[in-house]
Amino acid sequence: MKTPALFSFLSKELLIEVTTKRFEYTYESMWQSLREYLRGLGIEVNSPLRCFKEAFKEGLIPEENEGIFSEIVRKRNEIVHIYDEEKAQEIFMYIGSDEVYNAIRSLYETLKRKISEEKG
Repeated sequence: MKTPALFSFLSKELLIEVTTKRFEYTYESMWQSLREYLRGLGIEVNSPLRCFKEAFKEGLIPEENEGIFSEIVRKRNEIVHIYDEEKAQEIFMYIGSDEVYNAIRSLYETLKRKISEEKG
């Protein structure tokens, strides 16, 4: 994963901490926004994993990204229990991957389109 020159002054440990914290914020906003959208469709979900599974059933998440969201939930849960540098580095590399970025971006674009279509 390349890091922008802006972050070259940060220590590796701080960069990992900032990135994982940003990921947590993104994750929470993503699943809760998705939960509200699903609620508007009459689908009640109370956990992130269930939320992503229902989104897949509703066609909001394409088949090729279904497993990625299960892994995103798992990695988010692991962040709370990072006790060593190796695990932190592993999670940092995962959440910074193109695969994760593209899956989240795809969901964002799909929700944005659906909401726009519903507004008329």
